[in-house]
Amino acid sequence: MLAPLPALAAPEQPTTSQEAAALVAARGHDLEVVTEQFNDAREALTTKQAEAEQARQQVQVAEAAVGTARDQVRQVARSAYTGDQLSTLQAMLSSTSADEMLDRVGTLGTIADHNNEVLGAAQDATEQADAAEAAATRATADAQELVDQVAAQQADLNTQVAEYKAAYDRLSAEEKARAEAEAAAAARAAAADAAARASQAASRAERTQSSTASSSSSAGSSSPSTAAAAAPAAAVPAAGGAAATAVSTALAQQGKPYVWAAAGPGSFDCSGLVQYAYAAAGISLPHSSGAQAGMGTAVTRAQLQPGDLIAFYSPVSHIGIYIGNGQMVHAPTSGDVVKVASIDVMGSITAMRRLG
Repeated sequence: MLAPLPALAAPEQPTTSQEAAALVAARGHDLEVVTEQFNDAREALTTKQAEAEQARQQVQVAEAAVGTARDQVRQVARSAYTGDQLSTLQAMLSSTSADEMLDRVGTLGTIADHNNEVLGAAQDATEQADAAEAAATRATADAQELVDQVAAQQADLNTQVAEYKAAYDRLSAEEKARAEAEAAAAARAAAADAAARASQAASRAERTQSSTASSSSSAGSSSPSTAAAAAPAAAVPAAGGAAATAVSTALAQQGKPYVWAAAGPGSFDCSGLVQYAYAAAGISLPHSSGAQAGMGTAVTRAQLQPGDLIAFYSPVSHIGIYIGNGQMVHAPTSGDVVKVASIDVMGSITAMRRLG
């Protein structure tokens, strides 16, 4: 997840509306890839933040343990023998025999060893907890840095998409005006040519009139338009349980705009739509197309059923929900809306998964 992100292509300057439209589509796909990277980074940041909070709690527990250990040491020292603190020198001076002195000194040594062990263990736990907290804090900072980096790439791509859309509109208008001017010039040239021909044919009025009558009588017959009747859509295979709920929920979002990193209810990106649809069915999914594409059980194209997930590109950066008849519901890309499309519209399928 912390691998370097790929560099984005430098902005280009389209010279035709066709080139601008192609750039809008290309940057839209780039934006979707980066958006899924953002979703992955955001999921990782959430995990790291939880780990850092857990580490902070462990530090508090360890510090409390040190305090408790110190209290225990003081209590042990006070309760030794008569309850008064007893030093090695006092043990030697107050003993009535060599055996009693050795016994008292040995006891003091045992107490000291125990106290050192208790304090040492508590301090080691504190140091380990401090180290874990520091590591978790660094990991959280790294995850946040990646989120910020991807967000900056998203902002740059959004700007490029907007610029290319504006270029498309401008170039389309210029091309339309140029085409209209060329058509008008061609019409003027045709009118001048017709006038010249009419002047040359003035001496042959009878032949011209005959030719005109002949051409008037022969009207071009327009062939009737034959609009092909749209083939009725085949019935969508019925889904059951959570899959049926997910399909119906996703289909109900049709027409809502694609917005990167959005998970409803007013807008969606591709993995956000899948997450939202399956949440309605009681199944919790991460907001990441790559993570979603690794969940559940793999199925083949021939085994596809409504509710199955279909992932695209390598690494995975787009995902949709199969609804039957070779179609899926998905949130396509920036500037588009949630809609139904062929499962082949995005190109090569890289994963097909069944949840539950």
